[in-house]
Amino acid sequence: MTKPLVAENHGLIARLLNQPYLLLILAPLFWGGNVVAAKLVVGEIDPFLLLATRCVGATLFILPFSWRFLAADWPVIRRTWPLVMGYGALGYALYNVLLYVGLTTTTAVNSSIETGALPMMILLANFIVFRVRANWLQILGVIIAISGVMLTATHGNPARLLTLDINIGDGFVLLACLTYTAYTLALKFRPQIHMMSFMAVAFTGAAITGVVMLQMFGPGIGSFAELPAMSPRVWAVLVYVMIFPSMFSQVFYARGVELVGPNRAAPSHNLIPVFGALGSVIILGESLHLYHYAAAAIIIGGIVLAEWAARRLK
Repeated sequence: MTKPLVAENHGLIARLLNQPYLLLILAPLFWGGNVVAAKLVVGEIDPFLLLATRCVGATLFILPFSWRFLAADWPVIRRTWPLVMGYGALGYALYNVLLYVGLTTTTAVNSSIETGALPMMILLANFIVFRVRANWLQILGVIIAISGVMLTATHGNPARLLTLDINIGDGFVLLACLTYTAYTLALKFRPQIHMMSFMAVAFTGAAITGVVMLQMFGPGIGSFAELPAMSPRVWAVLVYVMIFPSMFSQVFYARGVELVGPNRAAPSHNLIPVFGALGSVIILGESLHLYHYAAAAIIIGGIVLAEWAARRLK
């Protein structure tokens, strides 16, 4: 059984953690901000260095809050740590580095809209891999939503699929989405440990993976020495991605699910592309084109149809 995140209902933090709908707005806000933050420093910091610094920093930030949970869960962790660290390598390190690499050649608006179809990719993967019950309306909703993603990836010209003429950045973002879909399916086998224990061990795996990828594909671990000379904007982004999408979003979403249940919490994921696109326009000054509006409408339509069909199954 999942252990509660909050044991006592007093203090400012506890009051915040007892506001489920506020938490379910803040979590996607911080996740959507991850795309905007990474795009903000393209050209100033290598994406592999950004990923490795984020994962190492997030691990160091999370550990002090996790000691007592790690001690309580140690018998389970001792048996399952390779699996839990693998979750971090896949869902945190690999997903984010593919996203960051993609953002070097595509817009944050495109990336936000494409990641908006993640719930539909997960639904389809559950149907294919685990034979989770689905009706034809749900499958139609998935197809509609993914067609919206393809409209975005081809910049409004789906005929480009015939010649595989897709922006390489959009391709990396779609690979990131597939990676996160695999991570989500793998959570079916997650050990029953506290959320803080899971995050601490998973982020340790992500940190190790991030450092290895930095050495293999980036400028090398010696590039950590370049960090002190980075601009204040880079440091602001590093602090943001280490803390807000890494820890606060995870805790806030988990607490929201604990308070209102997974079915009522799940639609909050649809706010991630909304916040990401808004941040891209307001902070980055990116432009919205007609195909962005069309793709967003198609994806939202697919999600609404699939969720309506899911309720009919109950």
